[in-house]
Amino acid sequence: MAYRNVSRASASSFRQFLHSFLGNQSGERMNRLARLRYFTSKYFTTNAGSASKLRIGTFVAGSLAASRGLSFWSAPAKEEEPKEPELSPEEIAIAEADQIYKNYEFLKLYDLLIAFKDSSNAELIWRLARACRDVAQMSETTKERKKELTYAAYEYAKKAVELNDENFAAHKWVGITLSDVGDYEGTKKKINDSYVIKDEFQRAIDLNPNDATSKHLLGQWCYTVAELPWYQQKIAAAIFGTPPTSTYEEALRWFTDAEQTDPNFYSRNHLWLGMTYLKLNNKKMALYYFIKARDYPPKKDEDYQVQKEAKEYLAKISS
Repeated sequence: MAYRNVSRASASSFRQFLHSFLGNQSGERMNRLARLRYFTSKYFTTNAGSASKLRIGTFVAGSLAASRGLSFWSAPAKEEEPKEPELSPEEIAIAEADQIYKNYEFLKLYDLLIAFKDSSNAELIWRLARACRDVAQMSETTKERKKELTYAAYEYAKKAVELNDENFAAHKWVGITLSDVGDYEGTKKKINDSYVIKDEFQRAIDLNPNDATSKHLLGQWCYTVAELPWYQQKIAAAIFGTPPTSTYEEALRWFTDAEQTDPNFYSRNHLWLGMTYLKLNNKKMALYYFIKARDYPPKKDEDYQVQKEAKEYLAKISS
């Protein structure tokens, strides 16, 4: 047989060479093709037939592939570690803004974001709208400055929607800031805006059903419309034909949905739940939520205002 052309000594040398070929990492720079040719010329006998060469070659190839899966022709390229993508200045600002917001440092937040007022990033611009409103709501803000910031907040919120109509937060803040602007406008304008405000809150909910704040705001809209004075209803009917309508039951559904979506997320949601239950003559549940509003840990001016209003409602109910 052809294998008899390979001596025992040659077989031993073959094993040593194969071991060296596979295990010698320092020899990686040597051309493996040249080494393979050297091996073939040394261990193939001159009188061996093509069948024996094929069998020995097959054995060599199989041994190499099974041992370490190494390629004959080149050493495996060393994979480079993936580099983390660099954040843009706007992305850095958004991350920093969110951290500042969590700490309720509204003036600092405003100073950070106002530098990006000309940005085309909707995420930045709606945050700027929120920051304007938060500063406007601070007790130390003057009346003139509050009005200025209220209108600025609305303009930034509109810009955010223009930049990205699919951004739920942008729509939410258009609704919030337009409602604030209504405090400086006449009754006709305020009623007209109420339709837009509802649509904006509903759009925000449609885009993000897990946002409890948007649900709370729609609950506020329903409550406010439900208690709309008769003369405003007359004005609305005269101007629009069909005035906006809602009920306290509908408001309750939205406030409850908000609380179920994110329990204890907002002190004012407790307060409005109490107010709504009071309108529905459910004194027991009204007391429950007024107490929750009173005992809510205050973190900003609004929470202290909610505490004050909750105490006033509790005093009325108890008297």
